[in-house]
Amino acid sequence: MGKERTLSLVIPAKDEQDNIANLLTEAFGVMRDYPGFEVVLVDDGSQDQTLDTAIRTARSLGGRLITVRHEQSIGQSGALATGIRHARGRLIVTMDGDGQNDPADIPALLQRANSIRASDFCIAGYRKNRKDTAWKRFQSRLANRVRDALLHDGVPDTGCGLKLLPRATFLKLPWFDHGHRFIPALVRGIGGEIAVVEVNHRPRTAGTSKYSAWNRAWAGILDLFGVLWLLHRTRIPVIATPVTANPVDSDTRASVTEQS
Repeated sequence: MGKERTLSLVIPAKDEQDNIANLLTEAFGVMRDYPGFEVVLVDDGSQDQTLDTAIRTARSLGGRLITVRHEQSIGQSGALATGIRHARGRLIVTMDGDGQNDPADIPALLQRANSIRASDFCIAGYRKNRKDTAWKRFQSRLANRVRDALLHDGVPDTGCGLKLLPRATFLKLPWFDHGHRFIPALVRGIGGEIAVVEVNHRPRTAGTSKYSAWNRAWAGILDLFGVLWLLHRTRIPVIATPVTANPVDSDTRASVTEQS
C-alpha cells in the first residue's frame, strides 16, 4: 500500500450529493495541517452525484481523497469495512456522510487517544444533545439501554458514527452487516480499552435517512444476540512468559531434521 499515513477519515455515503461537499470542506479545513491526513470516501451504490461531487470538492481544496464505489449498496457496515481496508492511516476516524457529525470534534478524539496506552482501543463519540425527532431519540435511548445492559460496553451512544480506533484493531474484529453499531463491544471483546468523548450533533439539512424504525429494531435484535454469542465464545490469550526468539544453530536444525 505504499508509505503508511498517520490518520484516515473514513466516510461511507449513499445518495449524499447535497451534503458531501460541505462535509469534506469542513474536514479538510479542520485537519489540513495534520501530518498524513487523508479522507477515504466509500460511495455505497449511490444513484446520484455523490462521488463526482466529492472528487470535485477535494480537487478544488487540494485535499487527499481516496474514493471507492460499490456497484450496489451493501450497507453502512460493509462500506466502512471497505473504506478501512483501503485506508493507509495507522489511526482511523469514522464519520457518517450525512453531515450530522461535526469534523470539528476530530481533534478531541485524537487528544483522548493520546492518553490511552493499550494497543487496541476505541474512542466513541457521544451525541448528548441529538438533533433528531423525539421518536428517533426515544428509539435510540431504548436501544442503547438494552444493548448496554446485555453487552456492558460502557458506551451511552453506540449509534454515533464518529469513532476513532487503530486500523490494526479494526482488522482483528469479526465483521458483519450492522457491525458498526457494536464496534466498542467488539473491541472490548478482544481486550481493548474503550473511552467516550462528548461530540456535537447537527440536524440533517438535505437528503433522507437510510434507516427506519422497523429495520433498526429487527436488525438490532438479531445482531445483539449474535454479538452476545461472539463475546461469549471469545477467548483472550494471556502470555505467561515473555516470547523468546533464540536462534537455532545449523547443527541443531540438522539434528532435529534427521530425527523427524
